[in-house]
Amino acid sequence: MNRNTRRARAIAIAQAQPDAKLATLRFLMLATGATAAIIALVIAHAV
Repeated sequence: MNRNTRRARAIAIAQAQPDAKLATLRFLMLATGATAAIIALVIAHAV
């Protein structure tokens, strides 16, 4: 593997990391919203 190939791979990995973090953040936000909706539904149903 020559220097340009290693550099291209390092750049690709560096650019992929924020996308993985962003996907995790989106999933957590979705889970939080779903949990809030379920809690609101249960409270509304109990009242």
